[in-house]
Amino acid sequence: MTDRFPAKVRVLGVIPARLASTRLPRKVLREIAGKPMVEWVWRAAVASRQMDDVVVATDSNEVADACRERNIPVVMTSPECASGSDRVYEVSRQIDAAIYVNIQGDEPLLTPEHFAPLLELFSRPEVAVSTISVPCPPDDVANPNAVKVVTASDNRALYFSRSTIPFDRDKVNFTGYRKHLGLYGYRKSALERFAALAPSPLEQIERLEQLRLLENGIDIYVGNATGDTIGVDTEEDLQRVDRILRNR
Repeated sequence: MTDRFPAKVRVLGVIPARLASTRLPRKVLREIAGKPMVEWVWRAAVASRQMDDVVVATDSNEVADACRERNIPVVMTSPECASGSDRVYEVSRQIDAAIYVNIQGDEPLLTPEHFAPLLELFSRPEVAVSTISVPCPPDDVANPNAVKVVTASDNRALYFSRSTIPFDRDKVNFTGYRKHLGLYGYRKSALERFAALAPSPLEQIERLEQLRLLENGIDIYVGNATGDTIGVDTEEDLQRVDRILRNR
């Protein structure tokens, strides 16, 4: 693990892995370039050397068995968990840490380099929740499946949206759009507070869980990363990612 934090600060990575996904069933176990998707995510997280441990959190015995066959640590969680963050919170009640990293199980193009900007922010005492963004590819600026984020000068998130933000009203050919990637770091107290909050109006309108934090006055700080990813939601996404990973 990095020596960025005092020795007593433990950082745990958690990969929520639900088998019963709606748009692409069984996607976390779908094979990509010879490995199940969840293994690609786990390997990138471990290779970052930014966390003490990285575990998969699942309610599926099949996912758990596949992980154990590959020596991937796994924690069983309730099938009642409504979201990945709720699953991370349940892990936090079983494994103690100071900081928890919620790692999306459908992001097999994550690289080890994505994790340092996320965790570097915790050297600042005011940071309770962190995430990352990358330069938004031109094709994704108007894509509602690519979430955009705008930040203040201190890296604090002002808003996340599926819409194009900021809006280039005068058409000055603005090129500074930032695409949000779904990695989150939480201090334990912030994760506990998040789990106790009800879904918020903006969250429900945009279908973006992170807006629950902003609506309740919990700041999210955004680290600048490089390297876009493809969140796998469809068969087409799966094939694109397979081609990319076979060529790496």
